[in-house]
Amino acid sequence: MDFRVESKTSEIKVVFIASNELNLEYIKKEHLNYTGFNGEIGQVEKIVNSENIIFFVGIGNRNKMSIDLLRKAIIALTEVLNKSKLEKITISLIENCNLSEEIQMKIILDTIEQCSYQFLKYKTNKKLNKLDEVLFEGLKNTSVDFTYYHNLVNGKLVARDLVNEPANKMMPLDLANYVKELEKNTNIQVEILDEIQIANLKMHSYIAVAKASDEPYRLIVMRYNGNPKSKERLGFVGKGLTYDTGGLSLKSTNSMKTMKSDMGGAAAVIGAIKAISENKLKVNVTGIIAACENSVSGRSYRPGDIIDSMAGKTIYIGNTDAEGRLTLIDGVHYGIENENITKIIDIATLTGSIVHSLGEVATGVISNNDEFYKQLECASKETNEKVWRMPIFDEYRDMLKHKEADLTNSPGSLAGGITAGLFIGEFVQNLPWIHMDIAGTSYFSEKKRGIYGGTGEGVYNLYKIAELNSMK
Repeated sequence: MDFRVESKTSEIKVVFIASNELNLEYIKKEHLNYTGFNGEIGQVEKIVNSENIIFFVGIGNRNKMSIDLLRKAIIALTEVLNKSKLEKITISLIENCNLSEEIQMKIILDTIEQCSYQFLKYKTNKKLNKLDEVLFEGLKNTSVDFTYYHNLVNGKLVARDLVNEPANKMMPLDLANYVKELEKNTNIQVEILDEIQIANLKMHSYIAVAKASDEPYRLIVMRYNGNPKSKERLGFVGKGLTYDTGGLSLKSTNSMKTMKSDMGGAAAVIGAIKAISENKLKVNVTGIIAACENSVSGRSYRPGDIIDSMAGKTIYIGNTDAEGRLTLIDGVHYGIENENITKIIDIATLTGSIVHSLGEVATGVISNNDEFYKQLECASKETNEKVWRMPIFDEYRDMLKHKEADLTNSPGSLAGGITAGLFIGEFVQNLPWIHMDIAGTSYFSEKKRGIYGGTGEGVYNLYKIAELNSMK
C-alpha cells in the first residue's frame, strides 16, 4: 500500500470529528440526511454527495486523544473502507491534539496495513481489499520518511505470513530456505546448520525434541553487522516449532489446530531483523532459531527421561509438551558461545499459563536486568505491543530443581509462565536477558482489534530495542 503526502486530494476524504467539538453545521452541510453521528470513538459515517465521498470518523474528546484511542478509530474506519472496496483515500490529520503529525501518520499507516491484511494464498476465489493508496493533506511536516515505516510494517507482515502458513507448507526446512532467500536481497548473512552440525555442537536438548519427526530440522542463524566497530551484539532467539503435537504428552485435537503458530517467536525474529537490515540500523544483531517439529514416533523423548543440554546441565522431562524451552536453551547457549552475543532476548509462544494470566492483551516478560527491561518498556509504549513484567522470586527458581537431574522442564502447573521463563534464564550466564512469552498475543483464532490469525507480535518491540541500542 502506498502512503504519501500530497497537495491534491482524491475524491474520497476522511475527516476526524471530536465529540466535544461537534460541528453539526459542517456535517449537515455535507450531508443533508444526517443520521445522528456524534463523534464518539468507533463511529464512522459515510457521506455521499454530488462531488465526493466523505468518511466522518469519531475520535471522542480531542483533549483525551491517545495512541490507543486513535488506533481504535482507525480500526473502525478500516473495517468500513475494506467493505467499500475503495482504491484511494485522502486523510486530514487531527489538529490541536497531543499526538504529533508523525505519530498520527505512523498509527494510521500501521493500523490500515494490519487491518487490511489478508492471508488468501490458498483461496481459489480471492476477494481482495482494494485500498492501495492513502494520501495525507494539509500537513505542516511534509518530509516524513514513509520508506522507514513501510520497512517496519512489512517486517510485521512477513511475520504474519510465516505464522499463517499451514504446517504442511511451512516445515523446518521450508523456514530455513525462506530465511536463506533473504540473503539475496538484504545485507543479512545467513547460515543454516544441518543435523550433523547440530550433533557436533552437542545440542542434545534441541535434538531430543527434533528427532521424533521425519522432517529434517535446521538451526537457522541470521547475522546483521550494522556497527562493525562495536563489540556489542544483540541476540534474538526465537522459538521455531513449526508444529507442536505435544509429543507423547499429546495435545487434544482442538489444541493442535492452531499449532502452526508455535513458531511465532521465530517469525518475529525474522521480521524484525529484516526491517533492521532494510533501515540500516547501526547495531549488531544475531538471530537464532532452532527449527523443528515436536512430533510422535518411536524416537520420541519420553516423560521421565533425563536428557543433556549443550551447556552440560541435565534435565528431567516432566512433560514433552514443555518442548519450546528445550530448544531455546540450546539456542541461547549457542549464541553466547559461538556468536558472542552480549545481550539476549528470547521470544516464544511458550506457555498456556501466561495466557491465563494476561489473556491476549499483553506479552509476559521476565528479565534479570532492570536497565534492559526499561528499554523494552520504552519500546512498548511507542509500538503498542503491550508487555507486563512477571516476578522472579527465589521460590520460583527453587521449583525448577529436581532430585534426579539438575533441572526439570516442567515443575507443575503453578506459576507455569514464570518457571518456564526462569528455566531459560538458567542458561544465560548472567548476561542481560529478556524473555518474552507471546503465547497469548501472537495468534488470534477469532478477529480481535481488527485482525485475526498471526499478529506478528514482537516484531516492533525487537526492532525498537535494536534502534535504542543503535543510538549508543
